[in-house]
Amino acid sequence: MRTIFLGAPGTGKGTQAAVLAEKFSIPQISTGDILRKAVKDGTELGKKAKIIMESGALVSDDIIIGLIEARLAEPDCVAGYILDGFPRTIAQAESLDNMLKDTSPIEAVIYFDVDEDEIVKRLTSRRTCGQCGYNYNMITDPPPADNVCRICGGTVIQRDDDKEVTVRNRLLVYKEKTEPLKEYYVKQNKLRVIDGNREVKKVREELIEFYNKLAS
Repeated sequence: MRTIFLGAPGTGKGTQAAVLAEKFSIPQISTGDILRKAVKDGTELGKKAKIIMESGALVSDDIIIGLIEARLAEPDCVAGYILDGFPRTIAQAESLDNMLKDTSPIEAVIYFDVDEDEIVKRLTSRRTCGQCGYNYNMITDPPPADNVCRICGGTVIQRDDDKEVTVRNRLLVYKEKTEPLKEYYVKQNKLRVIDGNREVKKVREELIEFYNKLAS
């Protein structure tokens, strides 16, 4: 069950990945989590990444690929894994394929297809506690009317990243950099498109059915 979850911000891939990872006892792996852990642990790659991140620059593909390679070599990945939001570019996808070609290639790439207006609605509805980081949603889980977090008592805000202008800019970047990966994996006959406009439960049911087939 070596898979990639692909899709724009706000398509629900992270939420679904977390559920599937627990159900099938495989790790959910994101580059953000790996970077933070490497920096915290003080590994050689982590030290390099820390210097780059503190300078405000983007961490290079070489470092990211090195971190991914080290993570996939850990024992909990033997039965499979979900790469959540990686690769982000064709170059990263090619590097990943080269890394895995002599061991265990990726079996499937799940693309979460969600309309842009729906993504904007989802992301701009998000509110976050500035103290504990708990995420609320103005549609499904609104914060208290006084914007005082019911978890810790902090102030609930709308992050700049979740404002409409920023969200639409993020989607433009995604389309330019990451959208071409769809065709890349279509050519490998590995892409499976999931309609992410549906209820979370319906999407999850389809994913569980698909993973059961992979596991059999």
